[in-house]
Amino acid sequence: MARRIVTVFGGSGFLGRHVVQRLAADGFTVRVAVRDTEAASFLKPLGGPGQIVPIKASVTDPEAVALVVKGAQAVVNLVGILYESGRATFRLIHAEGAAIVAKASAAAGVKRLVHVSALGADAASPSAYARTKAEGEAAVLEAFPGATILRPSVVFGPEDGFFNLFASLATVSPVLPVMGAPFPPKVTLFGGGDSLVDIDLYGGGGPRFQPVYVEDVAESVRAALTDTAAKGRIFEVVGPKTYSFKEVMELVLSATGRRCWLMPVPFWLARLQAAILGLLPKPLLTKDQVILLGRDNIATGTLPTQAGLGVGATAAEGILPAYLGRFRPQLKQAERLA
Repeated sequence: MARRIVTVFGGSGFLGRHVVQRLAADGFTVRVAVRDTEAASFLKPLGGPGQIVPIKASVTDPEAVALVVKGAQAVVNLVGILYESGRATFRLIHAEGAAIVAKASAAAGVKRLVHVSALGADAASPSAYARTKAEGEAAVLEAFPGATILRPSVVFGPEDGFFNLFASLATVSPVLPVMGAPFPPKVTLFGGGDSLVDIDLYGGGGPRFQPVYVEDVAESVRAALTDTAAKGRIFEVVGPKTYSFKEVMELVLSATGRRCWLMPVPFWLARLQAAILGLLPKPLLTKDQVILLGRDNIATGTLPTQAGLGVGATAAEGILPAYLGRFRPQLKQAERLA
């Protein structure tokens, strides 16, 4: 029996390691195309001897991409960036890089291509991130019409950079932000003998999200590679529940056992913060991310979800305590010795 080879671009990242492990368990020989093969060596034990092979290749290098997809039956592109740095611009990585992978895959006779984009990808978006994600999707489908596009919402899991970030912040800060809270706050006056002023600091709680479990995304990738009905289609990969930004922060506090004040952060203030935080080598918040937060990150209802691939959706409440538990307050010495 001929070996089944799949090339995974971006396989050493948060989502990538779960995709690589799942494809190896499915019997594939996995070529992991990365910029740093040494840093990706941790992936090798996730499969059998010689089954997972890191290879140096960047999605922006057509020659390297052509070499690493040659002889592969399937290709998965997971590469994306959350902020621009130096030459690594959204357009270069999300659009031009995606086109390079799709064109090379078509030229090499690859049978299946799965391209992981992002929920909210929109060619008309004011966000460069969302706009270039849409440009990448269009380039992929033009070069490889049978490709499957997956659009995940915010992905959570043990190594995520979202829930872990806020859980870590809760250990050192008395406050957590609620982005997109209204300004000025909504004030309601109740007349009568005893007048009461009700101040609504949070409005609707800020933008809404449908966080999706990393294992559900990885399984969606695997399913998209094997389901012939998925060819040429776009799927939104989302969790089973919708949460406002405020509710997300409440999830973090519940899972970590921390007590923090949830501070309303209207968008005008978020833009000021992003102007400063965006200057850091690894920005905690950028102007483009604030623009993204101006729209809900939830399923549109006009495209199929991962259920169309036979994949379920796992609620965040059942997973977060397992890996955010390390952020819980330490027990008192007497309690530890009891």
